Amino acid sequence: MGGLSLLECGMNCDVAVIGGGPAGSTLGIYLKKYSPGLDVRIFESEKFPRDHVGESQLPTISEYLHEMGVWDKVEAANFPIKVGGTFKWGRSKELWHFSFIPEDLSDAPRPSKFEGQRKHVAFQVDRAIYDKILLDHARERGCEVYEETRVQKVQRDGKAVTSLELSTGESVTARYYMDASGHRGVLRTAFDVECEYPTALKNVAFWGYWQNTEWPENIGTGGTRVQIMSLPYGWVWFIPISETRTSVGLVTPAKYYKECGLRPAELYEKALKEEPRIDYLLTNATYEGELSTTKDWSFLSKKLFGDNWFLVGESAGFADPILSAGMTITQSCAREAAFTILELDRGKLDASWLRDEYQTLQTNRIRSHIRFADYWYTANGQFADLKEYTREIAKSNGLDLSANDAWAWLAKGGFIDGDFAPGTGTFNINAIRDLTEYLDPVKREHPFNTNNVFKLNLSKANFIYRSRYDQGQVLKYDCYERDGKILPLTGAYEVVVDVLQTESRIIQIAQQLKQILRSIPPAMATRLSREFPIYLWAMIDTGWIEASYDENQPLLPFEVEKGWVMEWHEDKNEALRQIAEAERSAVGS
Repeated sequence: MGGLSLLECGMNCDVAVIGGGPAGSTLGIYLKKYSPGLDVRIFESEKFPRDHVGESQLPTISEYLHEMGVWDKVEAANFPIKVGGTFKWGRSKELWHFSFIPEDLSDAPRPSKFEGQRKHVAFQVDRAIYDKILLDHARERGCEVYEETRVQKVQRDGKAVTSLELSTGESVTARYYMDASGHRGVLRTAFDVECEYPTALKNVAFWGYWQNTEWPENIGTGGTRVQIMSLPYGWVWFIPISETRTSVGLVTPAKYYKECGLRPAELYEKALKEEPRIDYLLTNATYEGELSTTKDWSFLSKKLFGDNWFLVGESAGFADPILSAGMTITQSCAREAAFTILELDRGKLDASWLRDEYQTLQTNRIRSHIRFADYWYTANGQFADLKEYTREIAKSNGLDLSANDAWAWLAKGGFIDGDFAPGTGTFNINAIRDLTEYLDPVKREHPFNTNNVFKLNLSKANFIYRSRYDQGQVLKYDCYERDGKILPLTGAYEVVVDVLQTESRIIQIAQQLKQILRSIPPAMATRLSREFPIYLWAMIDTGWIEASYDENQPLLPFEVEKGWVMEWHEDKNEALRQIAEAERSAVGS
């Protein structure tokens, strides 16, 4: 058994964490950061390092790494910098890509600090190395870590855990028990927590690792893009995770796998050969030889907590990997679970409210990602009939919509999410707009371009409190709620509400906003001027504002800045450019 011995340390603690992956280590790090006196113990069944899928991150994680004090260690590992991604999706052979930043990544030497461009991009990580960095950092922060120590049995009394029995024959008691065991779901299984599967999609994945592949692009110092390439029976990912190592996988419907008659290794080899871009990148590479598989990607636990336990990360739920959001969801969840425990210990807020808010936020976030992933798959006409399939997804969510209305519903997702950001899941409204312009030929203009009257609509809304997680605390925010949609009375939302309480015509709205901007510090004014039209847009899409056009009033056309930079992709790599041209020519002929 790695780490300390329980016989040396005693068997009681404040927080027992099942699982030492990113969920468990992130949870432990935050607990010790904001309450160093807590006795936190992490029980991991494996010995790190070990391989794990889920290598492509979103920029939110970089913020967490900085907050946890582990950014420099992760940066020192020299993982590729994820500038964005390149896609070939659906029947089209056209390539397009997105970038997290509007300009090229700089040639600044590495390791770098968490500043400038590096605050807005992400990592592509070798999980064997990344997970060990996080777990070691949790240990350094003061968590007691027990590797090769499996939780064999959960002792329970009604809705509460009484102890954990370990593979060592010992038992552990704690005030809080946290299930960060991933798909294994130790506490979820012990308490027979029911899971729902909010999508009709049932995919399986096969993946392996390759040494010395070509990189599709070399951007700045250490930067590149992940590759997502569509096939008639699925899609292939290509993610460089170190200077020499690349994760390559295939996602395909379970139905196709069962019917194709091929073994996993045969189907995997077939897919990589049939996707010419990926085939070229693997030309001189060496396959490490071990193929991994998984199935039933998307699910959501219906109960995320009990009297003294919580589900954290993938034990709570998981969304299909097409959006690269798995790690962001996991580490966001762990952070919020830690802050919830800290707030429960302070005893200043209602315990039932804290637990319910934790569940509400995680459930909405995971469900939003599952729904938006469904939207992506409907845009790949090779998976199902495009418009009609969206109706099936809408019906599974209790909505009887036309095909076109269902498509629009999927694209929007729910524009004010549990994080109070104007978007869905971890994608802001600008990023969603940019993405859907490529998935759906209908361009969405900002409402300012076609409307000049904006009336606040708070009818039948209830006043409630919602939670915000910041610097180790859970903060209460005033909100309106109606039909499951929320309107937070904070930040730019509050400014929009205040302005629209007295003004509805665009000219008067603009004049009042200018007065507000003059009265606040320049940095705040710059941010508010950028956010105001975006948040107003989100409020229109969620029904809090009724927009209309008055022919007696002028329009004030508005150009929304891009959330991500989206554009058709022209390869700088001459060989890849020729491959793309050949594919397009073959389709044209």
